[in-house]
Amino acid sequence: MRLAVVPAVYNRPDMLTALFEGYLAQDYGDFEIIVADDGSSAETKKVIECYQQRAPFRIAHAWQENTGYRAATIRNKAVAQSKADYIVFTDQDCVPRSDFLSNHARLAEAGWFVPGNRVLLAQNFTQQILLNSEFVHDWRLAKWVVRRLQGDINRIRPLLKLPTGSWRKLHPMRWRGAKTCNLAVWRDDYSRVNGMDESYTGWGMEDSDLVIRLLRAGVRHKSGRFAVPVLHLWHKESDRSQLEENQRRLQQLLSATHVRALKGLDQYQ
Repeated sequence: MRLAVVPAVYNRPDMLTALFEGYLAQDYGDFEIIVADDGSSAETKKVIECYQQRAPFRIAHAWQENTGYRAATIRNKAVAQSKADYIVFTDQDCVPRSDFLSNHARLAEAGWFVPGNRVLLAQNFTQQILLNSEFVHDWRLAKWVVRRLQGDINRIRPLLKLPTGSWRKLHPMRWRGAKTCNLAVWRDDYSRVNGMDESYTGWGMEDSDLVIRLLRAGVRHKSGRFAVPVLHLWHKESDRSQLEENQRRLQQLLSATHVRALKGLDQYQ
């Protein structure tokens, strides 16, 4: 099964470097990366070109002009460049562990989407990692326990592993908490709901909108907890000045019944 990793990026070449190193170390080989670039400068392009030369897998660069935060739009444009069976959405600040994709592939099941969770890294620890090019994707659990005791990460439990079982399907209709920093969905299901709704601009709620429409289309929630965590690098919060409008838009969706985004993926296919 071919996977497409779609990280949303914007002007953090240092974080993108850490992300690429994590994917170079994956123990799953059949995947590509389609970078969803929301208007970054030439420094980000240089990093992408460097790893295009190094990587044994395909790296493509979907770019759009910087006219404000348009994550939904650039994610649709990136997905349109892929022919993969299964899409794994993530962000530039989320470093995968070496078994991230193999575990996502193991959890993949027709009719289900899989949200994972994350471990938050503290500011000083993140700066240390990026400054020293210290790649943490292959650290063993013992090192993370030490970092938890030192206050460098917010929790250790997501790094513990539990087997696949019926418990992962206990909340099939849950939409809250599913975020595109770590969300896997079949390409056919994403196309069925016409991808992300590009009427969302600014930070927030576009991923909740997607998940709600997937549920309406009959695609169910399968938990990826204790299987596919990402290591979330610290950064300043994004501008949230449009969050209230996006929350209002989401409330309108909850009162509606439509499945497909009115302005979505079909523009690019």
